[in-house]
Amino acid sequence: MQASDIKRLLAAVRARRVSLGDALEKLKTLPVENLGYARYDTHRALRRGFPEVIFGQGKSDDQILGILHRIKRHEHPILITRVDERVYTQAVEILPHAVYHSAARAITAQGRRGAGRPRKGMLVITAGTSDIPVAEEAAVTAEVMGNDVDRLYDVGVAGLHRLLAESGRLRRARVIVVAAGMEGALPSVVGGLVEAPVIAVPTSIGYGASFSGVAALLGMLNSCASGLTVVNIDNGFGAGYAAAQILALADRGSTRR
Repeated sequence: MQASDIKRLLAAVRARRVSLGDALEKLKTLPVENLGYARYDTHRALRRGFPEVIFGQGKSDDQILGILHRIKRHEHPILITRVDERVYTQAVEILPHAVYHSAARAITAQGRRGAGRPRKGMLVITAGTSDIPVAEEAAVTAEVMGNDVDRLYDVGVAGLHRLLAESGRLRRARVIVVAAGMEGALPSVVGGLVEAPVIAVPTSIGYGASFSGVAALLGMLNSCASGLTVVNIDNGFGAGYAAAQILALADRGSTRR
């Protein structure tokens, strides 16, 4: 349930279009619906501005579909991360308008009110083509949260001219997500070129001494680019979510002035 839903319900009670008993019935599931193996946080959209996301990795198909069955009646936007196409072929029977994003390994579905007018200003960058799956997880997350995402892929430091040729896109961005593996140098370079917030995502791409992303993570944490923020290894979802929050709060602040 979102803030707008509660406002409409309270207004209906005040206007006597809905009885107090019916209103209490609608509010009974706040803030949690207990499925036994999962507890769906129905209150999260009200608190955080976006409903709970289903992390698919480690869950059985039946568990994912069971959660999906329960939450679809709330008509929230839905995001399921870290799932394969097999899960999607079952999920689409529950949500016919669901979309599978193969590169991101994610399923999305818009809520009953749709996405509205998307916020602009987010740029997602990768150092290499191999980093795209993590970057796509960030981009898809931000898109289902109501953002228009620009993508700039394969512009790593091995050929820095590729990044510098896109300086206009870098300067226009209001928030930037940079995914990089190997030594993880690209976010530092981007952070030294722009005034927008930069969120760095270390990826597990690289040879043995990259230690499955640990080398990139440590390089980003030790960056000399001021204000660089770093999320966990391969956590495209976390980066996309944080970037979407930055834009949402910025837009909310501008409308209040």
